[in-house]
Amino acid sequence: MLAADLLAKKRDGEELTEAEIRFLIEGFCDDSVTDYQMSAFAMAVCLRGMTVAETSILTRAMLESGDVIDRSVSGDTPRVDKHSTGGLGDKVSLILAPLLAACGVHVPMVSGRGLGLTGGTLDKLEAIPGFQTQLEPSDRDQLLSDVGAFIVGADARVAPADRRLYALRDVTATVESVSLITASILSKKLAANLDALVMDVKAGGGAFMKTLQDATALAQSIESTGSSAGLPTDVLITDMDQPLGRTVGNANEVNESLKILRGEDRDDPLIERVRELTIELCALPLVRVGKAEDLGTARQMLATALESGAAMERFEAMVSAQGGRLGGELPLTEARPVLAEHAGYVAAFDCRLLGQTVVAMGGGRRKMGDPIDPAVGIEVHVQIGDVVAKGQPILSLHCHERSRSEYADSVGQVVTISEEHVSPTALIYPGTGA
Repeated sequence: MLAADLLAKKRDGEELTEAEIRFLIEGFCDDSVTDYQMSAFAMAVCLRGMTVAETSILTRAMLESGDVIDRSVSGDTPRVDKHSTGGLGDKVSLILAPLLAACGVHVPMVSGRGLGLTGGTLDKLEAIPGFQTQLEPSDRDQLLSDVGAFIVGADARVAPADRRLYALRDVTATVESVSLITASILSKKLAANLDALVMDVKAGGGAFMKTLQDATALAQSIESTGSSAGLPTDVLITDMDQPLGRTVGNANEVNESLKILRGEDRDDPLIERVRELTIELCALPLVRVGKAEDLGTARQMLATALESGAAMERFEAMVSAQGGRLGGELPLTEARPVLAEHAGYVAAFDCRLLGQTVVAMGGGRRKMGDPIDPAVGIEVHVQIGDVVAKGQPILSLHCHERSRSEYADSVGQVVTISEEHVSPTALIYPGTGA
């Protein structure tokens, strides 16, 4: 086979065989297929798409390019995980991993860093002094045995074909392909030897998938490919036309997560959205692996684990075992309020501008390797549908005094206030999940 012939075949919209896809991936790993050829392959897939069968084969080929994590430490204990396509204020993983562990399953969670507008779970956890996101396999096994969960960065030995291909996609405008996203996510999740996976696909202005149509296409691709590969996969499509919860940043998102784990601020509707979504995402895999008979039972089990403090105990144990020192809430820069210019209803958020502001303040990266300032961020005081009065705080900037004037005017444009009544948005799109 010649790589150029296969590129032409996919360019023309034809379906590749298993042997042809494996030829490309194996050649990419041994350097007989070049970076520029794989860039052309990624562009052809982005433009022409892949069938479900092709996507499944690509996923399996990328999985088999590296190691599969041994699951003997788990024994008969089910292994589950969650993945999110990312969004503003999405701190669910920090709560979900210890909460599921408190309900009797193992959670070997491999997470990523933020790039662009989306914050990364690893960056949030590294706001905790001393927290280590790279662990040896033996240390990860010990954490699963002792605590039931860990949250670490990707191991270079897991799906190396995906690692190399993603780096090319990132610089060749081919990240958006549903098939390539599916194969990228599932090749790593399959390597973790899971019994169930739950996906949170975000839709809206602060998400990677801007429309419900695009989010639905990705959700269906992930669900069908995961199932065909032997990994039962549930998917929720959730709202990202506004930030999730009350905080966007790093240390402030850890602090919000701690409040939920401690059962605090149950009367705060913004924080309650995070709690509700976390419980829904946790309930699906608990039913899948037989830890709960139905979703209602699972939700009650999860609520009890939060209210009893069991989930918080697991989080503290995980942080300690990963080198972190958690002595209360993490420090933030001083809060500086942004006030509503007129009365009305909260109609919309400019999520892109909000995310850009957090990045510009130092709370995110413009490029890989940029340092993160964990103490900066934005606190959100309103959600879509709320009634606001003129002069009411709608946001708070956590930024350094010298830069307040630089960001205050722009962030004031994040929230659109309408004179007409606006209905609240649904957290979870109907018809998704179980």
